Amino acid sequence: MKNKPDLIITSDWHLREDKPVGRTDDYWSEMWAKVDFISDLQRKYECPVVHGGDLFHHWKPSPMLLSETIEHIPCNFYTIYGQHDLPQHNLDLAYKSGIQTLVKAEKLTIFDGCHFGQLPNEASILIHISKTETKKVLVWHTFNYQGKLPWPGGTSPTGRKLLKQYPEYDLIITGDNHKTFVEEYQGRVLVNPGSLMRSNADQIDHKPCVFLYYSETNSVKRVFLPINEGVISREHIEKTEERELRIDAFINKLKDETQSFFSFEDNVEALINSNEDLHKKTKELIYNALDND
Repeated sequence: MKNKPDLIITSDWHLREDKPVGRTDDYWSEMWAKVDFISDLQRKYECPVVHGGDLFHHWKPSPMLLSETIEHIPCNFYTIYGQHDLPQHNLDLAYKSGIQTLVKAEKLTIFDGCHFGQLPNEASILIHISKTETKKVLVWHTFNYQGKLPWPGGTSPTGRKLLKQYPEYDLIITGDNHKTFVEEYQGRVLVNPGSLMRSNADQIDHKPCVFLYYSETNSVKRVFLPINEGVISREHIEKTEERELRIDAFINKLKDETQSFFSFEDNVEALINSNEDLHKKTKELIYNALDND
């Protein structure tokens, strides 16, 4: 494998001004530290950075967030639209997005596809790796996974299924799933880089990274990003769970007390009296049924 990669692969940065509830550190500083790390890699290798969508956490980033992005974003940066980048998740409204500001500022380039909600097409698959070599590369913001089904009843495909479904691509880069995985099939490869940041408590074991892509061997090498340990808290989840348990206990207590202090007939009569719209004839039928029980 040659030392100089042809691409740097990343996805799902979800750049944001606010701090996720589960983080206990200076999220803003940590976020830009990771972006700067990728910018340093780009300067070192002088190759394009390919991003798989959801650059911003919200389609309408603040002026401050846009300014910081312009300052820190790597050179030679390419991306597609994820759903978070689009007003109402609608590609037709992409012209309103913060990404368009970065396009106007000439800080990034948008691929023709394959954006969130789209399917692959020949117009979006060709990336010229060098003057003499072309690889068919699909960059697609679509959820896929590796291993166990993420949730019951899910219909999203596995990474392997996508490789089988689209054999014309040498490399498929996907976004949306914040977990990192690489899938290989018959000499072709799918890379789901995962998220730049750990924003939820269930990402406590996530290791943010980028991948270096080598076209000669159609292979990738994982590069971990700098992180601080112990900065993700479950306290907000535990408080929510505790509150839900108290509510459940209160409801069960009410049920027990209702059964203790009222008979079935009393409960039925209370229900009848509380329902003003109940027809008189219906009330009579209910009372007759109780009398004949």
